[in-house]
Amino acid sequence: MASVTLAESAKLAQDELVAGVIENIITVNRFFEVLPFDGIDGNALAYNRENVLGDVQYGGVDTAITAKNPATFTQVVSNLTTIVGDAEVNGLLQATRSGISDQTAVQIGSKAKSVGRQYQDGMVNGDGTSNALMGLLNLTVASQQAGISANGVPLSFVIMDELMDLVTDKDGEVDYFMMHSRTIRSYNVLLRALGGASINEVVTLPSGTTVPGYRGVPIFRNDWLPINQTKGSGTALTTIFAGTLDDGSRTMGLAGLTAANASGINVVDVGEDPDADNHIWRVKWYSGLSLFSERGLAFADAITN
Repeated sequence: MASVTLAESAKLAQDELVAGVIENIITVNRFFEVLPFDGIDGNALAYNRENVLGDVQYGGVDTAITAKNPATFTQVVSNLTTIVGDAEVNGLLQATRSGISDQTAVQIGSKAKSVGRQYQDGMVNGDGTSNALMGLLNLTVASQQAGISANGVPLSFVIMDELMDLVTDKDGEVDYFMMHSRTIRSYNVLLRALGGASINEVVTLPSGTTVPGYRGVPIFRNDWLPINQTKGSGTALTTIFAGTLDDGSRTMGLAGLTAANASGINVVDVGEDPDADNHIWRVKWYSGLSLFSERGLAFADAITN
Protein backbone atom coordinates (compact mmCIF):
# COMPACT_ATOMS: atom_id res chain seq x y z
CA MET A 1 0.00 0.00 0.00
CA ALA A 2 1.39 3.42 -0.95
CA SER A 3 2.02 6.05 1.72
CA VAL A 4 0.30 9.43 1.68
CA THR A 5 2.28 11.86 -0.44
CA LEU A 6 4.08 14.91 0.92
CA ALA A 7 1.88 17.20 -1.17
CA GLU A 8 -1.30 15.60 0.14
CA SER A 9 -0.19 15.65 3.74
CA ALA A 10 0.64 19.37 3.43
CA LYS A 11 -3.07 20.07 3.01
CA LEU A 12 -3.62 18.96 6.60
CA ALA A 13 -0.75 20.86 8.19
CA GLN A 14 0.87 24.26 8.22
CA ASP A 15 4.56 25.17 8.18
CA GLU A 16 5.77 26.79 11.37
CA LEU A 17 5.98 30.57 10.96
CA VAL A 18 8.48 32.64 12.90
CA ALA A 19 6.94 35.73 14.52
CA GLY A 20 8.27 39.02 13.21
CA VAL A 21 10.22 39.80 10.06
CA ILE A 22 13.90 39.00 9.51
CA GLU A 23 15.77 42.12 8.38
CA ASN A 24 17.22 41.65 4.92
CA ILE A 25 17.49 45.28 3.75
CA ILE A 26 20.49 46.55 5.71
CA THR A 27 23.04 49.29 5.07
CA VAL A 28 25.72 49.60 7.76
CA ASN A 29 26.18 53.08 9.26
CA ARG A 30 27.93 52.93 12.63
CA PHE A 31 28.29 56.72 12.65
CA PHE A 32 24.54 57.16 13.18
CA GLU A 33 24.98 55.82 16.72
CA VAL A 34 27.11 58.77 17.82
CA LEU A 35 25.63 61.65 15.80
CA PRO A 36 24.18 64.16 18.31
CA PHE A 37 20.71 65.58 17.69
CA ASP A 38 19.62 69.09 18.65
CA GLY A 39 15.95 70.00 19.07
CA ILE A 40 15.03 73.39 17.63
CA ASP A 41 11.95 75.64 17.63
CA GLY A 42 10.75 76.80 14.25
CA ASN A 43 11.53 75.14 10.95
CA ALA A 44 15.12 76.35 10.58
CA LEU A 45 18.22 77.16 12.59
CA ALA A 46 20.23 80.28 11.67
CA TYR A 47 23.77 80.92 12.87
CA ASN A 48 26.67 83.19 11.97
CA ARG A 49 30.11 82.03 10.87
CA GLU A 50 33.18 84.25 11.06
CA ASN A 51 34.05 85.72 7.72
CA VAL A 52 36.72 88.35 8.42
CA LEU A 53 38.12 89.28 11.84
CA GLY A 54 38.24 92.86 13.00
CA ASP A 55 41.77 94.10 12.41
CA VAL A 56 44.34 95.15 15.04
CA GLN A 57 47.82 96.64 14.99
CA TYR A 58 50.97 97.07 17.01
CA GLY A 59 51.34 100.42 18.72
CA GLY A 60 53.55 102.49 20.93
CA VAL A 61 53.24 105.83 22.73
CA ASP A 62 51.07 108.22 20.70
CA THR A 63 50.69 105.73 17.81
CA ALA A 64 47.72 106.66 15.66
CA ILE A 65 45.17 103.86 15.70
CA THR A 66 44.18 102.91 12.17
CA ALA A 67 42.92 99.39 12.85
CA LYS A 68 39.23 100.20 12.70
CA ASN A 69 37.82 97.59 10.34
CA PRO A 70 34.96 95.60 11.94
CA ALA A 71 34.45 91.87 11.90
CA THR A 72 32.14 90.49 9.23
CA PHE A 73 30.08 87.33 9.29
CA THR A 74 28.24 84.92 7.00
CA GLN A 75 24.79 83.82 8.08
CA VAL A 76 23.96 80.17 7.47
CA VAL A 77 20.52 78.57 7.69
CA SER A 78 19.92 74.86 8.26
CA ASN A 79 16.33 73.87 7.48
CA LEU A 80 14.19 71.08 8.84
CA THR A 81 12.52 68.84 6.30
CA THR A 82 9.84 66.19 6.62
CA ILE A 83 10.46 62.51 5.96
CA VAL A 84 7.03 60.89 5.91
CA GLY A 85 5.05 57.87 4.78
CA ASP A 86 1.65 56.31 5.50
CA ALA A 87 1.15 52.74 6.66
CA GLU A 88 -2.29 51.50 5.60
CA VAL A 89 -3.62 48.20 6.89
CA ASN A 90 -6.84 46.57 5.75
CA GLY A 91 -9.30 45.90 8.57
CA LEU A 92 -10.00 42.31 7.56
CA LEU A 93 -6.28 41.47 7.38
CA GLN A 94 -5.61 43.07 10.75
CA ALA A 95 -8.50 41.17 12.35
CA THR A 96 -7.81 37.76 10.83
CA ARG A 97 -4.09 37.57 10.07
CA SER A 98 -2.36 39.06 13.08
CA GLY A 99 -2.11 35.94 15.19
CA ILE A 100 1.65 35.51 14.75
CA SER A 101 2.86 38.87 13.48
CA ASP A 102 0.72 41.94 14.09
CA GLN A 103 0.04 43.36 10.63
CA THR A 104 -0.10 46.97 11.82
CA ALA A 105 3.06 46.71 13.90
CA VAL A 106 5.00 45.19 11.00
CA GLN A 107 3.91 47.90 8.55
CA ILE A 108 4.61 50.76 10.98
CA GLY A 109 8.00 49.25 11.84
CA SER A 110 8.87 48.99 8.15
CA LYS A 111 7.92 52.62 7.52
CA ALA A 112 9.97 53.76 10.53
CA LYS A 113 12.98 51.84 9.20
CA SER A 114 12.53 53.52 5.82
CA VAL A 115 12.41 56.94 7.49
CA GLY A 116 15.69 56.24 9.26
CA ARG A 117 17.31 54.94 6.08
CA GLN A 118 16.14 57.98 4.13
CA TYR A 119 17.80 60.25 6.69
CA GLN A 120 21.05 58.28 6.68
CA ASP A 121 21.21 58.37 2.89
CA GLY A 122 20.50 62.11 2.84
CA MET A 123 23.05 62.74 5.58
CA VAL A 124 25.73 61.68 3.09
CA ASN A 125 24.30 62.17 -0.39
CA GLY A 126 21.59 64.83 -0.04
CA ASP A 127 21.96 67.88 -2.28
CA GLY A 128 19.48 70.20 -0.56
CA THR A 129 17.05 70.27 -3.49
CA SER A 130 13.39 69.18 -3.49
CA ASN A 131 13.24 69.35 0.33
CA ALA A 132 16.16 66.92 0.70
CA LEU A 133 18.85 67.23 3.35
CA MET A 134 22.14 68.90 2.53
CA GLY A 135 24.51 65.98 3.04
CA LEU A 136 28.20 65.70 3.86
CA LEU A 137 29.29 65.46 0.23
CA ASN A 138 27.77 68.91 -0.36
CA LEU A 139 28.65 70.55 2.98
CA THR A 140 32.41 70.40 2.45
CA VAL A 141 34.48 73.35 1.21
CA ALA A 142 37.52 73.24 -1.06
CA SER A 143 39.88 74.54 1.64
CA GLN A 144 39.15 71.41 3.68
CA GLN A 145 40.27 68.95 1.02
CA ALA A 146 43.14 66.51 1.60
CA GLY A 147 44.97 64.16 -0.75
CA ILE A 148 44.08 66.22 -3.81
CA SER A 149 44.40 64.20 -7.02
CA ALA A 150 43.33 64.75 -10.61
CA ASN A 151 42.39 61.14 -11.29
CA GLY A 152 42.36 59.33 -7.95
CA VAL A 153 44.77 58.38 -5.22
CA PRO A 154 45.11 55.32 -2.93
CA LEU A 155 44.35 55.61 0.76
CA SER A 156 47.46 56.36 2.81
CA PHE A 157 48.40 57.28 6.35
CA VAL A 158 49.58 60.63 4.94
CA ILE A 159 46.07 61.43 3.71
CA MET A 160 44.56 60.45 7.06
CA ASP A 161 47.10 62.63 8.90
CA GLU A 162 46.33 65.52 6.57
CA LEU A 163 42.61 65.11 7.23
CA MET A 164 43.25 65.31 10.96
CA ASP A 165 45.34 68.45 10.51
CA LEU A 166 42.51 70.16 8.62
CA VAL A 167 40.00 69.61 11.44
CA THR A 168 40.67 72.56 13.76
CA ASP A 169 37.40 73.78 15.27
CA LYS A 170 37.95 71.84 18.52
CA ASP A 171 41.53 73.03 18.84
CA GLY A 172 42.73 70.08 16.79
CA GLU A 173 40.65 67.37 18.45
CA VAL A 174 39.14 64.97 15.89
CA ASP A 175 36.02 62.99 16.75
CA TYR A 176 35.74 60.60 13.83
CA PHE A 177 36.81 59.22 10.50
CA MET A 178 34.11 57.99 8.17
CA MET A 179 34.65 55.67 5.20
CA HIS A 180 33.04 52.88 3.20
CA SER A 181 33.74 49.27 4.20
CA ARG A 182 35.80 48.88 1.02
CA THR A 183 38.12 51.65 2.23
CA ILE A 184 38.35 50.15 5.71
CA ARG A 185 39.61 46.94 4.11
CA SER A 186 42.29 49.03 2.39
CA TYR A 187 43.16 50.62 5.74
CA ASN A 188 43.68 47.14 7.20
CA VAL A 189 45.99 46.32 4.30
CA LEU A 190 48.09 49.38 5.18
CA LEU A 191 48.34 48.21 8.79
CA ARG A 192 49.40 44.70 7.84
CA ALA A 193 52.10 46.11 5.56
CA LEU A 194 53.75 47.79 8.55
CA GLY A 195 54.94 44.42 9.83
CA GLY A 196 54.71 44.76 13.60
CA ALA A 197 51.52 46.85 13.61
CA SER A 198 48.33 45.46 15.03
CA ILE A 199 44.97 45.75 13.31
CA ASN A 200 43.31 45.40 16.69
CA GLU A 201 43.42 49.08 17.72
CA VAL A 202 39.79 49.81 18.47
CA VAL A 203 37.72 52.55 20.07
CA THR A 204 34.81 51.63 22.35
CA LEU A 205 31.57 53.48 21.68
CA PRO A 206 29.10 54.53 24.41
CA SER A 207 26.99 51.44 23.61
CA GLY A 208 29.95 49.18 24.40
CA THR A 209 30.54 48.15 20.79
CA THR A 210 33.92 48.77 19.18
CA VAL A 211 35.09 50.25 15.88
CA PRO A 212 38.57 50.44 14.34
CA GLY A 213 40.75 53.37 15.37
CA TYR A 214 43.60 55.45 14.00
CA ARG A 215 45.67 57.55 16.42
CA GLY A 216 42.87 57.12 18.93
CA VAL A 217 40.19 58.39 16.55
CA PRO A 218 37.31 56.00 15.75
CA ILE A 219 36.81 54.95 12.13
CA PHE A 220 33.13 54.55 11.32
CA ARG A 221 31.95 52.32 8.53
CA ASN A 222 29.28 54.06 6.46
CA ASP A 223 28.16 52.14 3.40
CA TRP A 224 25.93 55.01 2.28
CA LEU A 225 29.12 56.58 0.97
CA PRO A 226 29.22 56.02 -2.79
CA ILE A 227 32.00 53.95 -4.35
CA ASN A 228 31.14 54.84 -7.95
CA GLN A 229 32.36 58.43 -8.06
CA THR A 230 34.38 59.69 -11.01
CA LYS A 231 37.11 62.32 -11.27
CA GLY A 232 39.25 62.97 -14.32
CA SER A 233 39.99 59.56 -15.76
CA GLY A 234 39.38 57.85 -12.43
CA THR A 235 36.29 55.69 -11.86
CA ALA A 236 34.90 53.63 -8.97
CA LEU A 237 36.21 56.27 -6.56
CA THR A 238 35.01 57.14 -3.07
CA THR A 239 35.31 59.89 -0.43
CA ILE A 240 36.46 59.69 3.19
CA PHE A 241 35.76 62.21 5.94
CA ALA A 242 37.22 63.34 9.24
CA GLY A 243 35.52 65.79 11.55
CA THR A 244 34.07 66.82 14.87
CA LEU A 245 30.67 66.49 16.52
CA ASP A 246 28.92 69.44 18.11
CA ASP A 247 29.06 69.48 21.92
CA GLY A 248 25.73 71.25 22.39
CA SER A 249 27.20 74.74 22.03
CA ARG A 250 26.10 75.01 18.39
CA THR A 251 29.53 76.30 17.44
CA MET A 252 31.44 73.33 16.08
CA GLY A 253 31.20 70.22 13.97
CA LEU A 254 28.22 68.24 12.90
CA ALA A 255 24.81 67.78 14.51
CA GLY A 256 21.50 66.34 13.46
CA LEU A 257 18.46 68.55 13.88
CA THR A 258 14.94 67.66 14.91
CA ALA A 259 11.84 69.55 16.04
CA ALA A 260 12.02 70.31 19.76
CA ASN A 261 8.32 69.59 20.31
CA ALA A 262 8.19 66.52 18.06
CA SER A 263 11.63 65.00 18.31
CA GLY A 264 12.52 61.73 16.66
CA ILE A 265 10.29 59.50 14.57
CA ASN A 266 6.61 60.03 15.36
CA VAL A 267 3.65 57.76 14.62
CA VAL A 268 0.26 59.46 14.24
CA ASP A 269 -3.07 57.62 14.14
CA VAL A 270 -4.74 59.27 11.13
CA GLY A 271 -7.81 57.07 11.35
CA GLU A 272 -10.02 55.20 8.93
CA ASP A 273 -9.71 55.68 5.18
CA PRO A 274 -13.07 57.20 4.12
CA ASP A 275 -13.04 55.27 0.86
CA ALA A 276 -11.82 51.83 1.95
CA ASP A 277 -11.70 49.54 4.96
CA ASN A 278 -8.13 50.58 5.78
CA HIS A 279 -6.68 52.15 8.89
CA ILE A 280 -3.97 54.75 8.28
CA TRP A 281 -0.94 55.38 10.47
CA ARG A 282 1.41 58.25 9.51
CA VAL A 283 5.12 57.80 10.25
CA LYS A 284 7.15 61.01 10.08
CA TRP A 285 10.30 62.74 11.22
CA TYR A 286 10.98 66.47 11.14
CA SER A 287 14.74 66.40 10.71
CA GLY A 288 17.77 68.24 9.40
CA LEU A 289 21.55 68.35 9.47
CA SER A 290 23.86 71.20 10.42
CA LEU A 291 27.58 71.76 10.03
CA PHE A 292 28.21 74.64 12.40
CA SER A 293 31.87 75.19 11.60
CA GLU A 294 33.35 74.49 8.19
CA ARG A 295 36.60 73.71 10.00
CA GLY A 296 34.83 70.76 11.63
CA LEU A 297 34.70 68.67 8.46
CA ALA A 298 37.54 67.63 6.14
CA PHE A 299 37.40 65.29 3.17
CA ALA A 300 39.55 63.41 0.73
CA ASP A 301 37.83 62.49 -2.50
CA ALA A 302 38.89 60.25 -5.39
CA ILE A 303 40.11 57.44 -3.13
CA THR A 304 40.82 54.51 -5.43
CA ASN A 305 41.21 51.50 -3.13
